[in-house]
Amino acid sequence: MSPLKSPTVLVTGANRGIGFEFAKQYAEKGWRVIACARQPEEAAALKKLAAEFPDVSIKPLDVSDLDSIDALATRLEGQPIDILINNAGVFGEFADQSFGALRHDKFDMFMRTNARGALKMSEAFVDHIKAGRKKKIIAITSQAGSFGLNSGGLPGQYFYKASKAALNMFMRNVAADLKEHGIIVGILSPGMVLTRPAPERKFPGLIEPPESIAGMIEVIDGLTLEQSGAFIRYTGEVQPW
Repeated sequence: MSPLKSPTVLVTGANRGIGFEFAKQYAEKGWRVIACARQPEEAAALKKLAAEFPDVSIKPLDVSDLDSIDALATRLEGQPIDILINNAGVFGEFADQSFGALRHDKFDMFMRTNARGALKMSEAFVDHIKAGRKKKIIAITSQAGSFGLNSGGLPGQYFYKASKAALNMFMRNVAADLKEHGIIVGILSPGMVLTRPAPERKFPGLIEPPESIAGMIEVIDGLTLEQSGAFIRYTGEVQPW
């Protein structure tokens, strides 16, 4: 694919896990990838990817910091972005989110990162998206944020669940507001992805990042304006709110 014709994707939280796999798979497809990380200097795997694929650029970004988002939007002014993937987020520790032992001092951090971060990114980069050809904004959510799925079957996780439910509502609103501009908003559940060490395999149904991201990219490719604001699993199944 020629660089002049290559579409551009911006991925937040691209230094590891789901975000890194998005950056990797899009790079392998010949896309221009703007891979964002809070501490680029420590993102060894991302640096290696950028060395292998010249169209991968690494940018500093902390989605919990409004000034950081604005700074990147200004730095990339005039750069069309075909797909914005709001992936950056925090899962937290189970012990801090268990009833009776809740670390209430951490609640704001979850909401700033998991919910407001994607909303602010969508707002700050809307002109970049309008200038792109594909015009898609994607939010990586979780079944844990669904009321209809009984929070995805996870016990506890109060702050994580609440932040993902808030993210879902934010992005539903964004979808409604941007539909007139031809911008498609996808709210995607990646499944339960193994992004931490092996002990987490105690949870049934864990999948590896390549499977989840390949599925989500296929969903993203097929999203239409009529589907804007839909909550969709990586397998393509529509999820209950």
